[in-house]
Order: sequence, then C-alpha cells, then structure tokens
Amino acid sequence: MPTSKKPAPLPAARERERRQRVQSAQMGMTVLKGLARLGGRASLTALSAHVGESPAKVHRYLASLVEEALVVQDSGSQHYHLGTEAIQIGLAAMRQADPIRVAEPALIRLREALEVTCFVAVMGNKGPTIVRFEEPGLPVTVNVRVGSVLSMLWSATGRAFLGFLDESRVRAMAEEELMAAPAELRRQLDRKDPLGVLRRDILAAWCAPVQDTYLRGISAVAAPVYDHTGRVCAVLTALGASGGFDPSVDGPIALAVRREAAAASALLGHGALAPDEGA
Repeated sequence: MPTSKKPAPLPAARERERRQRVQSAQMGMTVLKGLARLGGRASLTALSAHVGESPAKVHRYLASLVEEALVVQDSGSQHYHLGTEAIQIGLAAMRQADPIRVAEPALIRLREALEVTCFVAVMGNKGPTIVRFEEPGLPVTVNVRVGSVLSMLWSATGRAFLGFLDESRVRAMAEEELMAAPAELRRQLDRKDPLGVLRRDILAAWCAPVQDTYLRGISAVAAPVYDHTGRVCAVLTALGASGGFDPSVDGPIALAVRREAAAASALLGHGALAPDEGA
C-alpha cells in the first residue's frame, strides 16, 4: 500500500511571513476593539494609550482600517470613529443577540456548579414570565415552569425587574400587588417607602434575594441581564429549598448568579460590569 506523505515543512521565510500576517491581523483587531471600547470615537493619542502601543504603530493600522471603511477619520477634529463596515458588522451581531439563547449556557453552568434550579425570565404583558428552565438531578418541587408568570413584588425575579428596569408599568404592577398583599407580607417592607427602599436595596446588592417570600420553603436570587442599549432584557434566577440555599447577597450563589448575568450581558453587547466582575 502506498504510504501517505507528510506535508513538507514551510520554508523559514514563508513561516515568518505567515506569523507576521497573523500578528498584523491581531493587532488590527486590537485597534478596532479599542476604538469600540472608547465609545466608537477617539483621538490617536487616546487610542494608542488605551491599546498600549505607540501612536506611530497604531496610525499604520488605522490607515488600513480606513481603507476598508471600518474606521473613518474626522477631517475637523482628526479623531477616528467607527466606519460603515464596522457598523454593519455590529448590526449583524445585534440581530443575532437573543437573550434566551445567550443565557442558556449560563443556566447549565449554574445548575451543574450549584445543583440548584435555574431559569431565565423576560418581562411579558402580564409580568415576569419564565422562558427557559433548568433543573438539577434532584429538583426542588415548585409549581413554576416555562410560561409561568411570577409575582412582580414578592418573587426574586420580579424584584430584579422592579429594581433594574425603571418603567412605569413595572412600578404599577408592584404597587397593585402591594395594595392587595396581606399584612404579613407588607410588614416585610419599609413602612414609609416600601417600594423605594426595596429598589435601593436591590440596586446596592446588584441582585434580588428572597427567602420564604413568594413560595414557602423556597429561597431565590435573581440578577439582571442587559442588552447593548443598557436596558434589562431578561433576569437570571437560581432557587432552592431554604434549608440548603444561601440567598445572602455576598454568598456563593448570589456571586455566581451575578457573574453569569454579567457574562450574558457582555455577550449581548453590554459593556458595564457588575461589582464582582470589576474586583
């Protein structure tokens, strides 16, 4: 039988040329990403400082990016900004940015790492609605599933929307639930400013924890997922039996939920980081 021949090694000169092309492409992308992270517009000096390269080197790469319409230079200020081709790439990426699809891997990671029930909810016409649900090997029995609409005021998911999605209909739903709530639940909130204090606490913690509030014997932690505009488009929630579930805002579950929500937000084009991510 004929023996297969191994491909001849590239001559040293060709190999060096190949590495240089790769390095050149990487540097071009670094410059382009740096410009995007500076808000899409920057001076040569600011961009060079941001990417940690000399202005002369960055200028060479900017010239190539300008030729490809990925970058444009303003004739007045001499600042560089993203060009039409870069905008088209961004628009194509945004059209593919589905919060449910992006959050699915986060749910699986949380389920496997923490062995808790996890789900993603979006804001529907009737309130926070579960759209993706993951259970561990030994699930906790709860009467919520895909399609379930949760309380705006008493569930961790609803509180995350209340805290981070500043919309009149969200506040109206919470106020309606507050008026109809029994005295036992109302006593859990501040007497003078129940919704205002609750929102401030949620914003300070960067998540919404509950314990035996919405479902007896169940605790949960929820954190917001942001889209590229900075708007909350979904909420990531983990829940479990109160006896073995730590809902504290500085506990491992809250930390993991915040981290996964921030990672999903980044994939959707949101640039800001949760406090845990900036540490």
